[in-house]
Amino acid sequence: MTFDFTFLLGSWRFLLGGVLVTIGLSLASIAVGLAVGLVVGILRTYGGRVLDAVLSLYVDTMRSIPLLVILVWVFFALPLVTGRSLTPIAAGIIGLGLHLGGFVAELVRAGLTSVRPGQMRAALALGMSLPQAIRLVILPQALIRMLPNFGSLLAITIKDSAIASVIAVPELLHTSQVVVGKTYRPVEMFTVALVVYFLLSWPVARGIDHLYRRVAHLGAS
Repeated sequence: MTFDFTFLLGSWRFLLGGVLVTIGLSLASIAVGLAVGLVVGILRTYGGRVLDAVLSLYVDTMRSIPLLVILVWVFFALPLVTGRSLTPIAAGIIGLGLHLGGFVAELVRAGLTSVRPGQMRAALALGMSLPQAIRLVILPQALIRMLPNFGSLLAITIKDSAIASVIAVPELLHTSQVVVGKTYRPVEMFTVALVVYFLLSWPVARGIDHLYRRVAHLGAS
């Protein structure tokens, strides 16, 4: 079998568009997931038993249902419920973001509870309100402790963006499939896609690991 990558000369702009969509989709999904997960994690930890029980349903749901099912439901079923249609990219961001948020929420809760209770008591004794104590004392230490796992979740989200191709999001895998249909070079095209996904994910995981090694001492208590 011979390999021929010359087809890339006529398709690189189209594929580059898919790469840019993958990057944009990943960044937007990560932003949504981190925001949702941070709020849910804090509320589950300090919001009382009732709120914890309610929000745990969201966390357990996102962690139990396959991402593919969530994306398909958001794109096809949610518009029937709300009466408003969604573009594939919007549905991809919502589905990926909510799915990531469930894992981030549990990570945040674990990080917050890992900080010694005496830290909170000391902050309250100094006259801080509960939100101030969380924001200024507990959360900074917890975030540092959570960095390695955050890196893994972010890399997984970038890879999972490929699943959005099933709802016609024009990201890298989707554009790769289009090129394969035109050139009949699946081995070469999917090899290129594999390398690009690696180049997108690997620096994120390694970069956060490097950051953690530099700031790990700040999270000790």
